[in-house]
Amino acid sequence: MSTPMRQLVSLASRALAAQGHDDLIWGHASVRDPDGRGVWIKAAEWGLGEVTPDRVHLVDDAGQVLSGAGARHSEYPIHTEIMAARPDVGAVVHTHPPYAVALAATGQPLRPVSHAANMFVPPEVPRFTLTADLITTPELGKQVAAELGDHRALFLVNHGIVTVGPDLRAATVAAIVLERACHQQLLTHSFGGWPSWSDPAESLAKRANIYSERAVNAVWDHLVRQLDNAAG
Repeated sequence: MSTPMRQLVSLASRALAAQGHDDLIWGHASVRDPDGRGVWIKAAEWGLGEVTPDRVHLVDDAGQVLSGAGARHSEYPIHTEIMAARPDVGAVVHTHPPYAVALAATGQPLRPVSHAANMFVPPEVPRFTLTADLITTPELGKQVAAELGDHRALFLVNHGIVTVGPDLRAATVAAIVLERACHQQLLTHSFGGWPSWSDPAESLAKRANIYSERAVNAVWDHLVRQLDNAAG
């Protein structure tokens, strides 16, 4: 049976795939269960672009599938432990977008060379370097949550990214904007020399001017319209 949570995770997953976050069958988005039972997350063994509402299930904090079918993602602790540590977070995205992975691997910090990065910096986007392996235990999930702190995004170096938000719309838009920011920085640097970027005061002003809650929701609506248009 389809529920609003299943529909939302399906939409977010397909929007991420359409924006370059698809990585074969890997990557996942989740939303906090409104009744406190755990997280609604895509089932494993499906690509982000293949996620339909019936390929989303409810997973509790211990990793048990409470509702729905299919194999559970082994990295569920990324989602459950961040939400346990951050009551303000209603949704988590973890993907392996190529430009974000590449930029994080260089050791360079994300710089506001364009509008996109101003969503995140200042302060600097934190980097999780304890392991580049999968986050498959609650202990590792807690360490990821600790490194994320109160930030909106985290680089899992040599692995992927994590973004969070009060809802899945915001977390999804953040993941897409972060990948665009990393792409723009690498593109700028590829032309030689080092890019210029906004100073902290200008970055914070741009964040307020560009990334209001209304604007983020409008971006989400745009992403959904693109999915509808692609479906014909």
